[in-house]
Amino acid sequence: MISDRVRSFPVAIGRTVLPLVSALICLAPAIAQDQPPESMGNEADEETLEIIELGDPTAPNPSEELRPLSLDGSLLSLPGARRVMEEARTAVSAQDYDTAAQKLQDARQVLNQLSNYYQELAATFSGIDNRIFESQRALALESAQLRDRATYELALLHRAQNKPELAIPLLIQIVRSQNPTRELGQAAYQQLFELGFVDSPYPRNRDSQSSSSNP
Repeated sequence: MISDRVRSFPVAIGRTVLPLVSALICLAPAIAQDQPPESMGNEADEETLEIIELGDPTAPNPSEELRPLSLDGSLLSLPGARRVMEEARTAVSAQDYDTAAQKLQDARQVLNQLSNYYQELAATFSGIDNRIFESQRALALESAQLRDRATYELALLHRAQNKPELAIPLLIQIVRSQNPTRELGQAAYQQLFELGFVDSPYPRNRDSQSSSSNP
């Protein structure tokens, strides 16, 4: 009789301990939250390291959390702006000009914001960290260049829709931003010339330049 009780005792313990262990595992996050700030950091670090060492597939990737804007899904980024511009070109191919114009306008606004933000960061790190300064300055220039490209495509779209009153201000912005000596600036000025807004071509050929220089 006594031996039967002894044999059944471990079974009873096992049945009691397993639910207790499961309950403690479920309560572990709540217990960790109740710890004071001084001890919570060390315990949380040890717990995270153990999970990563076990190869938990649900463990977050630190690089993905630190750089979410590198994904195409984010609009406030260079990849996101390029994606919107591609969507605008697709809309143009489908002759959905209103959608294309709206997407190009959205891309212009985002790229202008990005250019300003990168310029501000570059100015902040000027004289402090030259590497960050150069990196942010390059991103600002890239954003501005892509913004002017989106502006040019929007101006061409307005011209195709016979809306020169909308195209001309955009073309002037490009000439000012790019400078007439650059390819995109010259293309924008050529559009102004073709629209009749300006009466002098640029760049002029050598014959016209020599004739204008002679008295």
